[in-house]
Formats: sequence, C-alpha cells, structure tokens
Amino acid sequence: MTMAAHSPRFDKLSVMLASRISQPLLCQLATRLQAPLLESLCQDSNPNQRLDFALNQDPQSQNHDIALSAQILANLYQTSIADASILVAITHEARPRLLLTRRAANLSSHAGEVSCAGGKFEVGDGNNVVTALREACEETALPPSRVKIIGQLPLQVSKSGLSVRPIVALVDPDLILVPELGEIARIFWADFGTLIQQPLTEYQIRYPVQGRLTTLVTPSFLVDGETVWGLTGRVIASLLEIGFDRKVDWYYRLAP
Repeated sequence: MTMAAHSPRFDKLSVMLASRISQPLLCQLATRLQAPLLESLCQDSNPNQRLDFALNQDPQSQNHDIALSAQILANLYQTSIADASILVAITHEARPRLLLTRRAANLSSHAGEVSCAGGKFEVGDGNNVVTALREACEETALPPSRVKIIGQLPLQVSKSGLSVRPIVALVDPDLILVPELGEIARIFWADFGTLIQQPLTEYQIRYPVQGRLTTLVTPSFLVDGETVWGLTGRVIASLLEIGFDRKVDWYYRLAP
C-alpha cells in the first residue's frame, strides 16, 4: 500500500477528550495521558489545579473542546520523531479490548512475536502519530478515520536499538480488520479489564546474547493463547503503570 493513499493529514486527526469518555477505565487512562499534554494551557494556575482546569471544564463548550484538542495535537506534533511508532488501539465500548497482532514467521526481525500494529517512520509522515496510523492501516486495514487519539506513552527501545513511540487511541468496536499476510499472521484482542489485573507469567526464550544462543527469563502476559513479552510487554506495562498505578517489574535474566 502506498503512503499517499493511507497517510492522514495531521490537521485531520481526531482527539477523544477524557471528559467525553463515559467508560471509567478509559476515562481514567485518557485523563492521565492528556494532563501533561495540556499543561501549557494552565501554566498560571496552581499545579494542583491543572488537571481540573484542563479536563473538567464545561463539557458543553465547543470552543473549550476545540482548544484542548488542538493543544493535545500540537504537543504530539512537537514530540521528537522516533525511529518507529506503534498504535496502542483500545476499543471504545463498555468492555474495552486492546488490539494485538502476531507478526509473520518469515520476517527478518521479531518474526512470530506479538506486537501492536506499527512500524518505521517515513519522511512523508511528519510526526509519530501519522506513522502509527499509516502502519496500522497497512498492517490491519484499520481506517485512520475510525481512530481517536488520546495520548502517548514514554519512548521505548527495541531489542535492535530502535526508538519506538507508542501512540494510544480509541477505535470503534465494530471494526472489520484484515491482516496484511506478508507482515501479520494473526489479529487478536486482549480484554482490557482483565489485562489490568491479570498476574504475569515467567517466559523462557532462546535468544542470542553476545553471539551465543542463551535462555532468557522474562515476564509475560498470556492473551488468547499468545505470549506477550519483549517490547510489547513493556509497552503494556507502561500503560498499566501510568493509567492504573500497576507497577510491573520488567526484567531479563539468564536461566539457571
């Protein structure tokens, strides 16, 4: 698929404000992600009042919503461009689900691993949000017009050394997604409420370390028969810590 056909213009992207989300878990997540993106709107207020100022104003004010959305997009645009961006897509419904994919087995990197849809930055993208949406569209046929941005997570670094920016968004629950079979072997969903609470499982993986094949032990999430570890596991752990105060001790150690 060509970039021109699927890359949305940045000024056409949509934001979902926390004040417009009725689902409690999603509202809490959006509130916490959007607060740092809105700080410049309330620089003169007491720091303890910033969140109220930014997110709890009159919900009937269209101008207020426009100002907040524009500020969020402006700050996302000004975020340093990462080597790659991924879309942490969560369905906007009473029982939300998190979109995950399993990469094709024939890929040169991260073959067969679970990931969020996403990929490398291209010059025409202009910012991390467009990269995430373009790649998600190419990999799963997710239309950018069905995506509402709520924020971003801290930068992560992949095993190959690439900087990766997770973009968090809400998507319609009735999407029909189609895997691009050259890149994606499977599309599946994690129940979001379960993911917040579920215990982690130690996972052993044979992995090259300094030229030698070594068995590493690391935390993982088990989702629909798939093992979620590595970068994707760390992104989910970051999401849970920021949104729901769940601290996950992420580690890699050599098996005895």
